[in-house]
Amino acid sequence: MALAGRTAMWWARLRSPCPAASSLFLPPWMFAGPVACERLYSSRDKEKIDMSMYPVESIRNFSIIAHVDHGKSTLADRLLEITGTIAKTDQNKQVLDKLQVERERGITVKAQSASLFYSHEGVNYLLNLIDTPGHVDFSYEVSRSLSACQGVILVVDANEGIQAQTVANFYLAFEAQLAIIPVINKIDLKNADPERVEKQIEKLFDIPIHECIRISAKQGTNVEKVLQKVIEKIPPPQCNTADPLKALVFDSTFDHFRGVIANIALFGGEIQKGHKIVSAHTNKKYEVNEVGILTPNEQATHKLYAGQVGYLIAGMKEVTEAQIRDTLFLYKQPVEPLPGFKSAKPMVFAGMYPVAQTEYNNLKSALERLTLNDSSVTVHRDSSIALGAGWRLGFLGLLHMEVFNQRLEQEYNMSVILTAPTVPYKAVLSSEKLIKAYGKAEMTIINPAQFPDKFSVSEYLEPTVLGTIVTPHEYIGKIIALCQDHRAVQKEMLYIDEHRVMLKYLFPLNEIVVDFYDALKSLSSGYASFDYEDAGYQAADLVKMDILLNGNPVEELATIVHNDKAYATGKFLCERLKDAIPRQLFEIAIQAAIGKKIIARETLKAYRKNVVAKCYGGDITRRMKLLKRQAEGKKLMRKIGNVEVPRDAFIRVLKRQTDK
Repeated sequence: MALAGRTAMWWARLRSPCPAASSLFLPPWMFAGPVACERLYSSRDKEKIDMSMYPVESIRNFSIIAHVDHGKSTLADRLLEITGTIAKTDQNKQVLDKLQVERERGITVKAQSASLFYSHEGVNYLLNLIDTPGHVDFSYEVSRSLSACQGVILVVDANEGIQAQTVANFYLAFEAQLAIIPVINKIDLKNADPERVEKQIEKLFDIPIHECIRISAKQGTNVEKVLQKVIEKIPPPQCNTADPLKALVFDSTFDHFRGVIANIALFGGEIQKGHKIVSAHTNKKYEVNEVGILTPNEQATHKLYAGQVGYLIAGMKEVTEAQIRDTLFLYKQPVEPLPGFKSAKPMVFAGMYPVAQTEYNNLKSALERLTLNDSSVTVHRDSSIALGAGWRLGFLGLLHMEVFNQRLEQEYNMSVILTAPTVPYKAVLSSEKLIKAYGKAEMTIINPAQFPDKFSVSEYLEPTVLGTIVTPHEYIGKIIALCQDHRAVQKEMLYIDEHRVMLKYLFPLNEIVVDFYDALKSLSSGYASFDYEDAGYQAADLVKMDILLNGNPVEELATIVHNDKAYATGKFLCERLKDAIPRQLFEIAIQAAIGKKIIARETLKAYRKNVVAKCYGGDITRRMKLLKRQAEGKKLMRKIGNVEVPRDAFIRVLKRQTDK
């Protein structure tokens, strides 16, 4: 009887209207019953914002764009403070830079969004802000953010003036036909010259001087004017709540407990918890578990309406289910998918391998989750005799590659081997047999092992970029010489004002991918800025360079180089191998070869025993006889000896050279 009574009490507790008790299986004395639960629910409901208070006419979606270190994130902090989104404290420094790598490097690498509530002339406005990166390697983040916006704040440093990425970001916004608000930041600096910067903006961008707003984001001077200008100049989104649901996924992250969290921009309709939605990309059906806005932390809401930007959780457990550029719509109410935005084009490729092959599956899982958050990285499976199974990854630049590697280590605790960066070449085939095998007359080469023989190719093509350099005029001579050393062709030279010059050069991508940026900064004492954009392919005299050890080619060390740079590259690789390979009992010849021609050589001397140590004088012929016998033995050993390059030596040679 007692057992039956306890069972009944247990079931009564499970059926309790308070989920706090039933889900945690707490004993009755540890909760206060339905009244407490009612209070819990009412307090939770009060926290949820009613987004229906903000019709389309009172919504403004905008991004902050600028060159590196011109004060985008600081301006975002002040906007968050003025609108009351975050408390005003001295600790508010780069609040939207949430990643550890961003804090360490002091740069933004990931676009972050936040919803601000602001009252202007008696009307409540919803301002959706997206803070974007400023470095050229993360321009894809900028273009992706602009797809969810109707306007931008273009920030220019009052001290530095217009720089290379300022120009690039302006044209991204201009081509997207967005409203542009020019803001001159850091007017509190001692050497600030806002008048000069205003003239630069008028000359380069054709924006009248009177439209520029002078601010100091650090001190908060005139930042309120920026918000008022956003409301006046940026138009509301063109959409309607009465239309069927149409939501664009413009970013996503992975949470171990809740699955995929998708950042969405609504271009029609409304969405709430319980709605059945379908992905246009995968055609899979999901039930919405939660919707909300970012302030900048996640804050759940009852609904999201057309024109608003927020996040959505719908039980997507696989990282492949939330594709950036995807369109979400209501079940049985299909819509035409949104155009999304242009796919990222990788500029630099590198091999990535686990330090131990036992870590392969863990690294695979980490890569899938990180590429969900950084969709500009392309991943292809690859394998190496020396390094085992791995991947060949495509990045937008060298800094992008370094940041991705750093995020793998910090966020997923994965140590990897990253090989030296390469660029994708092309070959125009002349052999009918090869054309039939590849199905087209042009093949892309991202691995030297795929490099076709010159007799079956009509021409080789290398990728080029149009580089923009903005520099003080006193460094022009050195920079022109540097560009010529990197096989660049000058296209344009324009004086922005009496002190600054903008140079445009056509570069082979392979020439700028490793050390050009560092050399440019060194020559110009850090004042020059550099930006580049894809400029297609051009014909080039390319060769495949093999590395031979005692006449045997080592496939892993083969590389594609321009004929003019072949000797220097071959000499460098031979010297590096000489330091990396352990000495043997026989001599090892390390050679760089193009076809049958040897262009560079280093010799790794053999260990040798002092065979004449026992000769204390006597006839010289005895000494010569012993040395001759030793030489014959070494010769025989070299014939039958096999040089095995240890894994550590491969890693040292193939790894990116950080100390160059």
